[in-house]
Amino acid sequence: MEEFHKVRRLPPYVFEQVNRLKASARSRGADIIDLGMGNPDLPTPKAIVDKLCEVVRDPRTHRYSSSRGIPGLRRAQANYYARRFGVKLDPDTQVVATLGSKEGFANMAQAITAPGDVILCPNPTYPIHAFGFIMSGGVIRSLQVEPDDGFIPALERGIRHSIPKPLALILNYPSNPTALVASLDFYKDVVAFARKNDIIILSDLAYSEIYFDGNPPPSVLQVPGAIEVAVEFTSMSKTFSMPGWRMGFAVGNERLISALTRVKSYLDYGAFTPIQVAAAHALNGDGADIAEVREIYHKRRDVMVDAFSRAGWTIPAPAASMFAWAPIPEPFRHLGSLEFSKLLIEHADVAVAPGVGFGEHGDDHVRIALVENEHRIRQAARNIKRFLASSAKQPNNVVPLAAHR
Repeated sequence: MEEFHKVRRLPPYVFEQVNRLKASARSRGADIIDLGMGNPDLPTPKAIVDKLCEVVRDPRTHRYSSSRGIPGLRRAQANYYARRFGVKLDPDTQVVATLGSKEGFANMAQAITAPGDVILCPNPTYPIHAFGFIMSGGVIRSLQVEPDDGFIPALERGIRHSIPKPLALILNYPSNPTALVASLDFYKDVVAFARKNDIIILSDLAYSEIYFDGNPPPSVLQVPGAIEVAVEFTSMSKTFSMPGWRMGFAVGNERLISALTRVKSYLDYGAFTPIQVAAAHALNGDGADIAEVREIYHKRRDVMVDAFSRAGWTIPAPAASMFAWAPIPEPFRHLGSLEFSKLLIEHADVAVAPGVGFGEHGDDHVRIALVENEHRIRQAARNIKRFLASSAKQPNNVVPLAAHR
């Protein structure tokens, strides 16, 4: 039977191939060190869990909630933006709660995209940035460019060579997967370009609080006039170690937030009310929980960069996010990221995310997530060191799994 139209537009999920290999190896008793999925391993802070438990005992909170988020939660997010970025938001018209930033992006795509609309999107990037719009009938024009002097010329080419003119531009800094960080001056240039060309900016700021160089990443909404063209998505998953709680936000341009809110009103009743109350409690906190999470990832990053370097795999130290974007070692680069990822599972008991899963321009890298403790990261480095040494001595014995089939 022929696949449905939207399903046909989605390629096979690259990460599923790696997940199957992980499951198979574990079923054979292998101790797989999983640095693949960006799934935080840290527990949610106790005060947030206690607040959830307190509120859930009230049966009145068990009823349907509010799709756009309860008022106290939207106020807490607006206050967070005021403290962190100096950005004033109206919690009634410029803030909406989402079921994680991923849902927010997908439903924003549903809200604003007409069939054939062109979206300018980084490549590599987090899959929902592109496929949320593809599922909505949009067309993706990839930008293989970093947040530097080449970005605006790339946007100009995107405008010049796209018919129809692009509807929106997606930004994601700190980036998943590349960990690149944008400056406020960069955002100023992009906002000026978007206003001049009447283009929407959709900014994913999920990793705003995971940074290591002492310079907090900015928000695009800090730029004067950005509110006229931009919406920004944030998530509590990484900041507060709340991935399974599915709590995020979209904030910014009132017209765009209204469109998203209207679409969501037909699709969900919002997160469970006790989760929303606990999330508001977290946002209204003193920031100590955020600082603790940041410091843990900082230490893991330093251990990973040092241990992997000693193992023979030099990896650039990320300035932010919970990921390292690692070039595939030269002897294996010709295999591509998927086959190299398979080799690491088979020969080193280490799982990473193949870069091609984030776009074809990521195929010479893999993404390494800092989701294991320092001991396990050092263990992964030892396993990789043995793998690299063995493959150097006997290269013909290291064959991609696909070749065995």
